This record gives sequence, structure tokens and C-alpha cells, in this order.
Amino acid sequence: MDYYVYVLEDVNGKKYKGITNNLDRRLQEHRRGKTITTSKMKDIRVSYYEQYATFVEARAREVYFKTAAGRRFLKSKLLGQ
Repeated sequence: MDYYVYVLEDVNGKKYKGITNNLDRRLQEHRRGKTITTSKMKDIRVSYYEQYATFVEARAREVYFKTAAGRRFLKSKLLGQ
């Protein structure tokens, strides 16, 4: 089973970082307001994701994305799109 570390972004530029084993299902859950953190975000889209073979690898990357260095990395990736 593969795991995905993903970044959601709304129309105001607010970002959410998460992990899942089914990206499509998880995005729909976010859009339906099933997650408190993203329930107020409007027009959510996946702005970035990475795929990993194990949960441990994906979790480590998610933790990194939530650090200052990880936020800088994501900013450079998202501006380059």
C-alpha cells in the first residue's frame, strides 16, 4: 500500500499538510467538512503531493513539511509550478 503526503490550499492561500493512503477519498472528506481544520477552507485543491511506500517514510516527510525548512521547501516548489 502506498502513502501520500499532501498539501491542500484554498482560495486565500491557506495551506494544510496531511497524510493518507487514498488521496482521492481524503480530498473528498476534506471538501465535505469531515476535518475540523479544513472545514472552513473554501475551494480546496491539492497543490502538492509525494508518494511513499511506507507509512514511516510518509510520516517523516509530513513532519518535515510542518517545520520552517519544510515550509520553505514547499514555497519554492509551489512557486515553481
